[in-house]
Amino acid sequence: LYYIDYFVKIMNQKNSLGLNSCFLDLNDPIQLFKEWMDEAKKTELNDPNALSLATADKNGIPSVRIVLLKDFSKYGFTFYTNLDSPKSLHVESNPNAEMCFHWKSLQRQVRVSGSVNRVKDEIANKYFSSRDYGSKIGAWASEQSKILQNRNELLKRIDGFKKTYPETKNVPRPENWSGWILDPKTIEFWLSGQNRIHERLRYYKESNNWEKKLLNP
Repeated sequence: LYYIDYFVKIMNQKNSLGLNSCFLDLNDPIQLFKEWMDEAKKTELNDPNALSLATADKNGIPSVRIVLLKDFSKYGFTFYTNLDSPKSLHVESNPNAEMCFHWKSLQRQVRVSGSVNRVKDEIANKYFSSRDYGSKIGAWASEQSKILQNRNELLKRIDGFKKTYPETKNVPRPENWSGWILDPKTIEFWLSGQNRIHERLRYYKESNNWEKKLLNP
């Protein structure tokens, strides 16, 4: 009963905008995102940093897939991938993209939209060096999203690159593997509500300053 009473008390607390107290009273959405991500790390069983990444090609044909967020700051939200993959080809021709995080355990969602740019080589190198050996070899072996005739074809390439780079601490980053960073223009925070009367708060970037507005459910 104590935990039920505590949960009800927390859910009934409001911030200055009349939203649930989990929205806090912050002018910086990056800080609010950090708070929500920290909570998600406590409650999500697998990959709290998983997000749906939506892109579109030069003709406007959309595509969406799950990727993992590897870093975020005031400069943007970073993920890594093969530069020959469809997602990379999309953002090269159409840099507009959107990320959507959904944390079912918290009944929360965050949408981040903006433009995508390549990270600097030194940043990509640093992250690549932090990966485990198998993931490094996989980056070399996988021709991401291209047709694979059979599984053995991939396994042979993996074995081949293990022979090429036998030293686990000395695997260079492939030239066609790097990171992308989404520079946010809007960030929307969403909390599920009873009777689908959800709570929504959107931050807009205006002249490098953030403004925030309530949205209807």
